[in-house]
Amino acid sequence: MSKTLLIVEDDPGLQSQMRWCFGDDISVSVASDRESAIAMLRRHEPQVVTLDLGLPPDPGGATEGFALLDDILRLSPESKVVVVTGREDNENAVRAIGMGASDFYQKPLDADILTFVVNRAFRLAELERENRDLARRGNGTTIKGIVAASPQMLSVCRTIEKVAPADVTTLINGETGTGKELLARAIHDLSHRAEQPFAAINCAAIPENLLESELFGYEKGAFTGATQSKKGKIEMANGGTLFLDEIGDMPMSLQAKLLRFLQERIIDRVGSVRGIPVDVRVVCATHRNVEELIGSGDFREDLYYRLSEITIDVPALRERDGDAIVIAQSLLKGLANQMDRPQLAFTDDAIQAIQQHQWPGNVREMINKIKRATIMAEGKRVTADDLQLDCDQEPADNHVLNLRQVREEAERHAIAQALQSSHYNMARAARLLGITRPTLYNLTDKYGIATSAEVSNV
Repeated sequence: MSKTLLIVEDDPGLQSQMRWCFGDDISVSVASDRESAIAMLRRHEPQVVTLDLGLPPDPGGATEGFALLDDILRLSPESKVVVVTGREDNENAVRAIGMGASDFYQKPLDADILTFVVNRAFRLAELERENRDLARRGNGTTIKGIVAASPQMLSVCRTIEKVAPADVTTLINGETGTGKELLARAIHDLSHRAEQPFAAINCAAIPENLLESELFGYEKGAFTGATQSKKGKIEMANGGTLFLDEIGDMPMSLQAKLLRFLQERIIDRVGSVRGIPVDVRVVCATHRNVEELIGSGDFREDLYYRLSEITIDVPALRERDGDAIVIAQSLLKGLANQMDRPQLAFTDDAIQAIQQHQWPGNVREMINKIKRATIMAEGKRVTADDLQLDCDQEPADNHVLNLRQVREEAERHAIAQALQSSHYNMARAARLLGITRPTLYNLTDKYGIATSAEVSNV
């Protein structure tokens, strides 16, 4: 796909300099005011826009620039906007990022830095396009419903992809709200049983006297009210996958019967004397420590070993480096579109509050917070107050001046993570980051990050 860039700049000299920063692989168009920029936006649909905030008739201010930024976000929400500001204009840079700009660049012009920032915006636009294509096609190896960028959660996803094709009983451990059922469904969807039924039952939500008949089914006349025979969840999942949620809360009286089923793959309906063979894959989940339950006598040890042929530990949201803001952005985008408020974006204090909050309720808590905020937010910005989250901010001046520091820290973390993921293969790490290998070497030198190449040359 060809790259298209729109440069919005009223100074003809700077227009020319900026055009020459980019090679033949980028199609560049130029606009000098708000009206011509909107016309170019509609005609070329650029993936990236560089926007000087000082436009006529207010070249010394930013009123016209902010009005055009709002127009671009409304008319072309998929375009990535890089705002161009003066050297000391940090306040407007922060405001632009809060409105929805993807990045900023400060004058005077430096060709290398400008090219780096614009190429990063192109890479972001390309990644978002690929994600949309994957979502439309519904294929690939991504796990439906799971949004993750942290090494902790990506490791879990890789484990799921490996485990799914193998027909083994799997136990998923994790706190409430971490997405255990989504992972169970992913195991089913990525297995050879994907076209067969997926049946789920919450062992903690059904009274003990009803759980047996819900699991195993019953025959007509087995008890008062049993006017006809009924299949249980296990039988309904025949050929597919049975998901037993909160298995740690299963009554001891039923554990022996479940163990027998796992050993023999035969069920006995309540009131029946004839066994029924069933072919199902069993996936279980619990938020409780099963080994502690075994120690207290509340869970059978032999059943635990049957259920945990493969064990997957899902980290809590607070343990997933950087995932909170990634998930929050994804949730806000989806909920805002559902409520016909597609321009909603987080303010800087909201982002800080999301990163600082411990999320004891994990993703489930975040969904509730953002759903409320999407309804309650005034204008186009979701604040920490809308989210009902506290934000311990630094004084305003320090906060403004720290924007570059935050960006550099994010770059440093991303580079270190890419190097670890690629086992310090510089070419592979560069591809993960969407940059060239020379650029990666420059950045590792800049931040003092050790590479395997450097170590081997010592």
